Amino acid sequence: MEATVSNFHYGAVTPVAAFLMACLGAALGLRCTTRAIRRGTNRVGWLALGAVSIGCGIWTMHFIAMAGFTIDGMSMKYDSLTTVLSLLVAIAVVSVGVFLVGLRGPGAVVLTTAGVFTGLGVAAMHYLGMAAMHTPGDLGYSTMTVALSILIAVVAATAALWAAVSVHGLWVSFGASLIMGVAVTGMHYTGMAALDVPSGSHGAATQSSAGMLSFLLVMLAGPLAALVVSAVIVMFDGDVIMGSDEHGGARSTTAARGPATGAVQDDPASHRGLRT
Repeated sequence: MEATVSNFHYGAVTPVAAFLMACLGAALGLRCTTRAIRRGTNRVGWLALGAVSIGCGIWTMHFIAMAGFTIDGMSMKYDSLTTVLSLLVAIAVVSVGVFLVGLRGPGAVVLTTAGVFTGLGVAAMHYLGMAAMHTPGDLGYSTMTVALSILIAVVAATAALWAAVSVHGLWVSFGASLIMGVAVTGMHYTGMAALDVPSGSHGAATQSSAGMLSFLLVMLAGPLAALVVSAVIVMFDGDVIMGSDEHGGARSTTAARGPATGAVQDDPASHRGLRT
């Protein structure tokens, strides 16, 4: 008898929560990266915060979605070290992409390289997270569907990095984060669709959903705390929230022109030559 696999054990709760976490991480990461590029002050710090936000958002999305994953009659548990390693991989590969575009500029070659590398890393995080799951039976994957999920990850990562260096307004950035949430969540469920559970591999054990959920909540505590800290930092920085960094050039130009009339200020030093 073929095992029944479900990604929606708790209905719409887990996919919606996963989508929202992906959007939150993308929104915070985009604003931090934009702030670093536009203002230039403390650039490394803001880029690092943006990378951590995006990485934690993607990882949190993955494991919230995994809370709703079940295989009937099969108990599951996660290896702690591999799970933590998948988080570190997510942050590390996103950092490479964010720092490339943040420090080297939005050139086509840099953007493509950063997008491909980050997308492959995000896919590696997903399948490493899946490898952390131990089941009584052996799990396989459909090669074509895995390839499709990797393609989605690369496109999503490239789009996120492009948005970080190209999107200016707060509301436009918010819209970009929603698109990123759809792409990243879509990548996850495409990867889950690639999963192949051979018939007869499930046993008589009942699904230990309570124990697995408790483990995931403990593992999620750290990344969720990082996202909260990032959100607090962003909220208390006016340049990030209101996008005033994008108007800094206009303010400096107005200051150079003088009063509201825009008239050029008369410099007494310019008349010295006339008096002599």
